[in-house]
Amino acid sequence: MESNNLTVVIVTYRSENKIFACLNSIPGDIDIIVVENSNNQEFKKSIESKYSNVKCILAEENLGYARGNNIGLNQVKTKYALVLNPDATLEKNCINSFLNTAKKFQDFWLIGPANDQSNFSDNSDEFEVHNLKGFAIFFNIQKFNNNFFDENFFLYFEEIDLCKMVKMKKGKIILSKNIKINHEGSGSVDKNNKNEFEKNRNWHWMWSTYYYHKKYKGFIVALIIIMPKFISSIFKTLFYQFTFNIRKRDIYFSRMSGILNSVLGKKSWYRPSLD
Repeated sequence: MESNNLTVVIVTYRSENKIFACLNSIPGDIDIIVVENSNNQEFKKSIESKYSNVKCILAEENLGYARGNNIGLNQVKTKYALVLNPDATLEKNCINSFLNTAKKFQDFWLIGPANDQSNFSDNSDEFEVHNLKGFAIFFNIQKFNNNFFDENFFLYFEEIDLCKMVKMKKGKIILSKNIKINHEGSGSVDKNNKNEFEKNRNWHWMWSTYYYHKKYKGFIVALIIIMPKFISSIFKTLFYQFTFNIRKRDIYFSRMSGILNSVLGKKSWYRPSLD
């Protein structure tokens, strides 16, 4: 199996401080599609001039994880695609491990790395699972017929929903202990924008929680699941308002707003105000 069977898709948003480490970890003979969720012409020029194997698509606005990745995945011409977060870096032989796993399980739909091996008692190097982490997902493109992520999600639950769809179609999701990827995660957030990201995180986590459960369990069950969180967010918003803790008030107000907007059937519209 040659690396020309693979395209890497990376969705970015103001990721200038971390995307280069990610790109440097990917072998230079692999095509990369970067979808930048803005109209940052300088960003596009910078990475395309530095990396001959990178094509940068400017989305013009912040479309989120699902829509951004769908743009990239629909541009893929190879048999496989690796969706990768910009704060992830590949360890040596990572691509070969993905391709070897794909060769071993030729009817797979998705493959992911088993980063925290302490959670797995199975002695096998590869095994079937129901879910993968969203920072690195390897796609068997032909299985999906251009139907990838649900674009109603802006943030959170996208990969859970994707895996749910695959399992409903009796598809195989493989986790491999041989695939090594470093993922920075929440530690990569700019400290200057920490409060805005926290409000954003809480708003979208609540919106997506309700939307996901409604999608698969119906309005009533989803409402029962979300109602305790909604009531708690109301009381905590009021409590922190009266105790003058503005930061926590704003966080719980964001939770309340995310739930309310989702229950009312409104789109996932909230975006952080960043410096």
